[in-house]
Amino acid sequence: MSIFKSLVTYGEMIKFSHTVFALPFALSSVALASREYPVTLKQVFWILVAMVGARSAAMGFNRLVDRPWDALNPRTRNRALPQGRVSRKEVVLFVSFFSFLFIFSAYQLNPLCFLLSPLALFLTFFYSYTKRFTWTSHLFLGAAIGVAPTAAWLAVTGGVHIIPILLSLAVLTWIAGFDVLYACQDYQFDVAHRLYSIPQRFGVRNALYIARALHGGTLLCFFAVGLLSDLHLIYGTGMLAVAGLLLYEHRLIKPEDLSKINLAFFNVNGIISILFFLITLADIFVYR
Repeated sequence: MSIFKSLVTYGEMIKFSHTVFALPFALSSVALASREYPVTLKQVFWILVAMVGARSAAMGFNRLVDRPWDALNPRTRNRALPQGRVSRKEVVLFVSFFSFLFIFSAYQLNPLCFLLSPLALFLTFFYSYTKRFTWTSHLFLGAAIGVAPTAAWLAVTGGVHIIPILLSLAVLTWIAGFDVLYACQDYQFDVAHRLYSIPQRFGVRNALYIARALHGGTLLCFFAVGLLSDLHLIYGTGMLAVAGLLLYEHRLIKPEDLSKINLAFFNVNGIISILFFLITLADIFVYR
């Protein structure tokens, strides 16, 4: 029971369920690459392990760095580290273990992945400091997560291509857009504690417009991926559904009413990422 409780606590600390945001896009990149390159179960396994390792290490590191602010923020003060349910030393060991796991996974994939793995870790760790000096912190988060499709393509092919780069740009703008929406909740806290964010810099109303613009860029990148990948009706129809979900997400949130942010953040975005993977896979399978 104590082991189970520990797993639940650590899973909650790093929001393990949020892995659903990036993982389907990495797998979509693998599926697109598989049309020209052989993909083995071993590769898929180590890509999955690498994704879990990188994200767990990054989230654990973020919790360490943000602990002083998390303890003060009413929205975050009940997290495991501020509450003392896990110690700082335990989180350091947690981050170290998953960092090693990520680098080892990259080693199992190919030499270039292994060579670039410390740089990827640095990028994910660096994001945690950006709210201290720039309101573009949302873009840094998008870049840290958005690298997943390009990394997955690299793991399979040993090189890069415009298709995974465009998919990474799509994920970057998508993540940044909904992180802007999420940050609206902390507008007053960020202003009071001199933390930087788009809502803090431009106000909540303008932040919502910026989030819409970012998600407009997401859709453009998605459609560009479809065109350059020679995808067909299933993908195109699916993209219309994704556009509808993004529109619904933005209609849920108003400057004077942020009560539905969690619904938009967790539910709608989780559906978008899984839907993207399923329609990409279906299009490839039907029209192969």
